[in-house]
Amino acid sequence: MTGISPALDETETAILRDELADAAPGAPFSRDVRKFALGRESVHPTARLSGLRRMGDRLARGLRSVIEPLANARTQVTALAPETQRFDQWMHAQPDFTSLSLYRLRPLKGGMLIALEPNFIAALVDSFYGGSGIVAAKTVREFTPSEERLLSRLTDAIVAALVEAWAEVTPLAPQLVSRETNPAHAALVRPDEAVAVQKFTVQPGVIGPSSVAILYPLATLRPIEEELAAKTDEDATPGKDAWRARLATALEQVRLPVRSVLARPEISVSQLLALKPGDVIPITLFPRAPLIAGTKRLAEGVIGEQEGRAALMIERMGDKMSDKSRRGEA
Repeated sequence: MTGISPALDETETAILRDELADAAPGAPFSRDVRKFALGRESVHPTARLSGLRRMGDRLARGLRSVIEPLANARTQVTALAPETQRFDQWMHAQPDFTSLSLYRLRPLKGGMLIALEPNFIAALVDSFYGGSGIVAAKTVREFTPSEERLLSRLTDAIVAALVEAWAEVTPLAPQLVSRETNPAHAALVRPDEAVAVQKFTVQPGVIGPSSVAILYPLATLRPIEEELAAKTDEDATPGKDAWRARLATALEQVRLPVRSVLARPEISVSQLLALKPGDVIPITLFPRAPLIAGTKRLAEGVIGEQEGRAALMIERMGDKMSDKSRRGEA
């Protein structure tokens, strides 16, 4: 005789028990009645996703400030367009080993899930402790103690940034339920339920691009979809301060070539015309080399080596730079 598996696992049972505990024994039921016509929702599902898109743009800025101190490098974070899909479809697309953190999303009914790639965690640990951040793909299906500590710190910071981003729509107080590494054990909702998937592409310094995903059950978002839609309408006509903030964020991502001039020897025109392979031009190196962007001298420092590559250590900036460095401009 085959055993009958329970309809709910331990995580789902704990969530249900918490929800039942929210209602005080003997509390009177509300007699307020809200009219609802099936098929005539006031908010279209696309408005819900538009609200999440706006939320993602704000959260992307928060994620960058969270990851940069851990990666010790400038980080690019891009919010992708949110999409909806069945939870089981999303689970089947995940690797067998990954980082999944499940939270209760109080005061809303339901939760959320934060998914992080194991290789991203390993790269952050390496970079955090002074390494290059370039690591081999993980083959062991478990996190090291150092990775566990950084993972906990990272997810706590992501949740704090998420709460701040959502503050304009509704106050949230997420509570950690469990951490899983096997998607089959991540009981966010029933497999056939729909979830909204909000993904971010993250690339700190030389570390390869990685993905951060946040999942919200659509049933959890439904009570606040009007607030999400209303906030989307407000954001459609941003004020001057919001426009400047977005412009500043975009400008911060612009990459500029910088150069350093080590020496500027002078030779005559006749010597220049007579140059041939094997000729030697004596040069005198400056004590400090300038760092130049375009025609603007930004700083000066000493040429050295770091991790097998030539590097410039900044010593002075602005008015404190020497005249010799100024003569080193190209």
